[in-house]
Order: sequence, then structure tokens, then C-alpha cells
Amino acid sequence: MTRGGREKDREDPERKCIATGESQPKAGLIRFCVDPEGQIVPDILGKLPGRGIYVSADRDAMAKAAKKGLFARAARQTVKVPDGLAELVETLIRQRVIDLLSMARKAGDAVTGYEKVKDWLVKGTAVTLIQASDGSERGKTKLHAPDGKGGFIGVLSAGEIGLAFGRERAIHAALAAGGLRTRVVEEAAKLAGLRGHLPIQTVGDDGGETALKDT
Repeated sequence: MTRGGREKDREDPERKCIATGESQPKAGLIRFCVDPEGQIVPDILGKLPGRGIYVSADRDAMAKAAKKGLFARAARQTVKVPDGLAELVETLIRQRVIDLLSMARKAGDAVTGYEKVKDWLVKGTAVTLIQASDGSERGKTKLHAPDGKGGFIGVLSAGEIGLAFGRERAIHAALAAGGLRTRVVEEAAKLAGLRGHLPIQTVGDDGGETALKDT
């Protein structure tokens, strides 16, 4: 598993993190570019022109890259690294996850609300369970995350999930299979790495996996 919480996929192109020296799938790294003024810019969508510089979705890795001058070394030129780089990237990734989840909702591939989520899980429609990191633990243990890679996301707050669904707060959500689901899972893994915690799953009384909390 990568530092950003994403399992390696051999079919994905790999890039090397300038801070850790580790090669991992590009989708699990944060891409940076140098703008015309020599400023380091996070390229969250991966579409900016120029040579990409990659850093693991990890606060310590970004701090090391900034402190040790690794961005300048990779760019082979003098660069300016903005203050609070990790916080900036976290904010951008957070918004990206919310936007993708909102897109999935509009496409009919995401639902929220306990009963709707439970129905999707029972029918097998849901392939990813999303639960608020600040939600009631007692309430969250009543829903079991689907098996398999990316079956559970627990890094978003109730307010953040709510934003994606046009609500003030939402504790439970679910994603159906599809391209948007894959992108939500990938970006949420980056956000988990930047926030320094990953969702865990423990075994419930019935032997099944039960979503509990983030660490």
C-alpha cells in the first residue's frame, strides 16, 4: 500500500516521490509543476503543462521536500515553495473529493441517508460505504462495508459529505461501481494520507467487517 493509502496497481504508470525515493502508481501521488514565475503549484487535476514533480500524499513527505530543497533539485532551477503547502494541497484535494462525490450523486451513482445506503448495501448496488469521521460510532457500526479494495471511506466529516449532497450534514453515503467511484476512492486515499489517518475495519459480532473509525 502507498503512503497515501492506495494499493499498488501494476497497470498504473509509476512515478518516484522526490521525498521518499519510492516509486508508486501515479494516481496515488500529488503532482506539482513550476509556473512561469518559478512558483511550485499543486496540479490536482494532472493537466498543467510542464514537467511533473511528484510527492507522496503525506504531510511529512511534503514538509521534507520543501525544507530540503527537493523541489528545486527536481526542477533543476530555483523555485519558490508557498508557505503552508501541505495545508493548501489538503484543501484542494478535499474539494476535489467533494466535487467528485457530487458528480456521482448527480449521475445516480451515489446516495446518502441511512435507509437508502442500507438498501444499496443489501442489494449489492453499493461497492463503497462512506461514513463521517465525526459521526456516532454506535450508528456507524450498524452498516457493514462491502468487501474488496476501496470498500470503505472514513476520512470525510459529516459536513463535507453533506456538501456533496446539498445538505448541512450527512453521516452515511454509498457509491455504486463506475469510473467516478474509482476516482472518489483514489482522491479520498490521498486526503487520508494528508490528514495522517486511514479508515480501519474491525470484525463485528456476526463475523463481518464493520466500519468503525479513523485512526
